[in-house]
Order: sequence, then structure tokens, then C-alpha cells
Amino acid sequence: MSTQINEHGQPMGAPVTSALPRPRPTRSTLAGRHVQLVPMHPEHADALFDVFAVDTDGAGWTYMPRGPFTDRADAADWALASSASEDPLFFTICRPDGAPMGFCSFLRIAPEVGSIEVGYIHFGRAMRGTKAATEAMALMMGHALGTLGYRRYEWKCDALNAPSRRAAERLGFTYEGTFRQATVVKGRNRDTAWFSIIDSEWPALKARFDRWLAPENFDAEGRQIHPLNAC
Repeated sequence: MSTQINEHGQPMGAPVTSALPRPRPTRSTLAGRHVQLVPMHPEHADALFDVFAVDTDGAGWTYMPRGPFTDRADAADWALASSASEDPLFFTICRPDGAPMGFCSFLRIAPEVGSIEVGYIHFGRAMRGTKAATEAMALMMGHALGTLGYRRYEWKCDALNAPSRRAAERLGFTYEGTFRQATVVKGRNRDTAWFSIIDSEWPALKARFDRWLAPENFDAEGRQIHPLNAC
């Protein structure tokens, strides 16, 4: 957005013309070709426990606020609480046949200024690096920036979480800086890296996701022909 000069000679931000507040996201299913995002439900607990139990060393949970699940009862307690949460608003990431593969959420939802974050993202091992993983993030982004008309879409992660930082950059987020000693997670300091996408960037990103996810961008073995940043 361009700046404007007021009657005192001071620079000011451009007027916001989009209607505010924006609608809050609701517990509705977001469906794609390779994945569907289903509102978190307590019945998903057992399947999610099994999905993450494959990672016996728990490395996938290192940068998460909690976890790994200690047992099925722990997973059930978490799923019950997450199903009732409004912010974060959790979704179970499922295959088209309904089998869970991971979870994600909208959080720090601020309809009054049109800002929303995607986070608490945890993919099962079988989902990582797949079309389903990219499509899940494209569905979340499209729902927030497209359907709901939010102005700002955020991604935050531990500054030491290199895979998360690479994922943000691949998906089209812009790095904005690092908040030092932003919080404490599992008794350790966390510097938080901030990334964002704004509404004016969404149309070009949507076209890129559409081209990447198109069937003709994958060979007979399901390997991509063109990477996302080249689409």
C-alpha cells in the first residue's frame, strides 16, 4: 500500500477500503483433490495417535508446544480439548477416504483487523513432502485470504526450525524478522521467526498453486515436473 501525506506533512498509511471485521472461520470441511481438512473431533484421537506413533523418537514434536502423546488417553484428552477450541481452530488433515494424516489450525484470529495465522501444523511421516501437504496449506490459505477476505495471513515458527522456515518460503510467505526471546516452549527459550502473505499477493499465489497441483505437473510415478516456485 502507498503512503499518503496528511495536512501536517506527516506520512500516513493508505485508508483501508475492505470491509471490517471479516468473518471468523467456522468448523466446516475444506476439500481438495488429494486431501480434506475436517474440523477436529474427539473420534480422531486414536487414528492420530497411530499416525504419530510411527515416529518412535518423537523428533517431529520438538518444536511443537506439547507432545509427543504419551499414550492413547493423552491423545484423547488433547483431541477433546482441541475439538472445543475456538482459537486455535483445529482441523484434522485427512485423505479423501477420511483417514487422518495430521492436523493444523487457524489461530490468533483477529477479524477486526483482518489478520489470521496458520499454525499448530503437524504432518504424519507419510504426508511429508507430498501433494497432500502442499494442498492442505493451499486450502487453508485460500479459505483465509480468498473466501473469508482476510488482509494478512501469518506463519510463525521457532527461529531454529529450519524445515518450517523453508516451508514458509516455498509456500510464498515473506520473512519479516525474528522476535528474540519471544516465549518459552517446554522450558526452553524460543526466538520466533515471523512470515506473512497479504491479500494483494494471493491471486498470483493461487495461480501458482493451481498450476503446481494440476495433474499434468506430475509424472506417472507422482513426481513433480516443475517445482512450486517455478509454476
